[in-house]
Amino acid sequence: QLQAFGGGVVQPGGSLRLSCAASGSIFSINTLAWYRQAPGKQRELVARITSGGSTNYADSVKGRFTISRDNARNTVYLQMNNLKPEDTADYYCNADRITDGSFTRYYDYWGQGTQVTVSS
Repeated sequence: QLQAFGGGVVQPGGSLRLSCAASGSIFSINTLAWYRQAPGKQRELVARITSGGSTNYADSVKGRFTISRDNARNTVYLQMNNLKPEDTADYYCNADRITDGSFTRYYDYWGQGTQVTVSS
């Protein structure tokens, strides 16, 4: 199970840190990512990090957001700085492949969303 935390209401220019932890017996997790979906819009990729630590970001968040992971804790983070009203959305974490302790693989695994609202 992937569970996301850290959403909330923040003023423009503020910061939030999202966390997403995988629970259960985990052997490995491949690429982890954060997506977001604003009301009336399609879900979009925000940032992605591979198991080796390589990252890529949506152009709209480059220089403001930082994705990181703690493999020992099976957790991915999204540090969001200088937030803008257009960052308002439900944020979801995704793992493209999870291998559990019995070496069963799960693909395209989604966590529940956490809501981020940027408003004055």
